[in-house]
Amino acid sequence: MARPVPDFSHEADLIAAGARCVAGVDEVGRGPLAGPVTAAAVVLDPDRIPAGLNDSKALTAKRREALFAEIMAVAQVSVAHASVDEIDRLNILYASHLAMERAVAGLAPSPDRLLIDGNLVPAGLTVEARAVVKGDARCLSIAAASIIAKVTRDRIMVGLAQQHPGYGWETNAGYPSKRHISALQDIGVTPHHRRSFRPVHNILYQDKS
Repeated sequence: MARPVPDFSHEADLIAAGARCVAGVDEVGRGPLAGPVTAAAVVLDPDRIPAGLNDSKALTAKRREALFAEIMAVAQVSVAHASVDEIDRLNILYASHLAMERAVAGLAPSPDRLLIDGNLVPAGLTVEARAVVKGDARCLSIAAASIIAKVTRDRIMVGLAQQHPGYGWETNAGYPSKRHISALQDIGVTPHHRRSFRPVHNILYQDKS
């Protein structure tokens, strides 16, 4: 079965209903053992939508980088993060919602409608929002946000990999790959690791016991 291609129908429906500025919002980085969770909010210009926008997971790294530059050139974009400390204090769901709220707050002018990837709308949003399940594969604004968030976070993890070599963050982006787990056991836990996540917690607990 052919993979669905995102379109502008969700945004068009809201604009037809009176919305002046519609932003798509997505986050990346819920699953990694290290690094922040990153969110992006993107308002596309209906007349200047980059060709080939899709769910970031369906694109090659090279294509994501090219689209990142195109989106930044023609769209209104805001990126925000929740830190490892916030992830450990709040839990990953609340932290990812916090990152989304911060990304939306960074848009100027402020949007009057939001399309949020997933099945939950962050509680702290002050703008009317609609959750779109698998939104990054169905909605162009959310697809654009997924690309911006993914490329931004990957670049952060490449930078952290230079400070903490051995974990493979430049390729695994902090996700629990075989190399990452092995390095955790051999090298130990860095300040960028999420201590509330089980593999990290277990290693810390083993060290203490």
